[in-house]
Amino acid sequence: MAAAAVAAPEVLRECGCKGIRTCLICERQRGGDPPWQHPPQKTHRFIYYSDTGWAVGAEESDFEGWAFPFPGVTLIEDFVTREEEAEMVQLMDREPWKLSQSGRRKQDYGPKVNFRKQKLKTAGFRGLPSFSREVVRRMGLYPILEDFRPVEQCNLDYCPERGSAIDPHLDDAWLWGERLVSLNLLSPTVLSMSREAPGSLLLCLAPSGFPEALVEGVMAPSRSVLCQEVEVAVPLPRRSLLVLTGAARHQWKHAIHRRHIEARRVCATFRELSAEFRPGGRQQELGQELLQISLSFQGRPM
Repeated sequence: MAAAAVAAPEVLRECGCKGIRTCLICERQRGGDPPWQHPPQKTHRFIYYSDTGWAVGAEESDFEGWAFPFPGVTLIEDFVTREEEAEMVQLMDREPWKLSQSGRRKQDYGPKVNFRKQKLKTAGFRGLPSFSREVVRRMGLYPILEDFRPVEQCNLDYCPERGSAIDPHLDDAWLWGERLVSLNLLSPTVLSMSREAPGSLLLCLAPSGFPEALVEGVMAPSRSVLCQEVEVAVPLPRRSLLVLTGAARHQWKHAIHRRHIEARRVCATFRELSAEFRPGGRQQELGQELLQISLSFQGRPM
């Protein structure tokens, strides 16, 4: 990939918000006190450390120095170079961006899906974009992604002038498989993870010498915190690749808060097929068709 300059897009004067979701554009247009409510912040904030796989209580919080294991998050820093990043975003900006919820814009490369009815159509789907061929090849160099074959790519554009964000959510598990893979471009941000399950999380007092000491062993739990009151902040450096699996994929909702978008951010998320569409699954033939289309790398945004 050759180096290329990246020009910030003009701030849109229209938005794609529906229902209770809002952005700065529609909030200004409506004026007055909004009748909707933004999700309240969780009571207790923990910070995820990728070198240990633990979430640790934030400084000056009630749980400072306390920690719990947070499996299912893999972070690969500097996955692409600055030159590759610039060219990828330039190529994205040559294609139309569609208005989306909460101040985002999007480009979809994948089948048209009705998740509620569990139906999909391949008409019009021509594959992932050509510039993703090298990205997918490079993913396979890492053990956690050596057999990762994406069938869908969604590009999201965040901008502080639009108040861009995305609410806490879990990705579909009927069509999309075990691993969610996201490439974070143009600026760093924070992925905020929360869980609405009842019960408590058992905490350990982080030993002196953290974070290295947590790799050596685990101390007996001696404190707990209600799961519903916890938010885990996962720092995402610019040009990093994030992989969510296991509990982080299926049990903890993920979000990007408005306050964590300080400059333009572009995210490319890649999804693989679920077991139902893989060899041996009930819809394996459709899955094979989707993969053949996807990995032809001839796509345009749907």
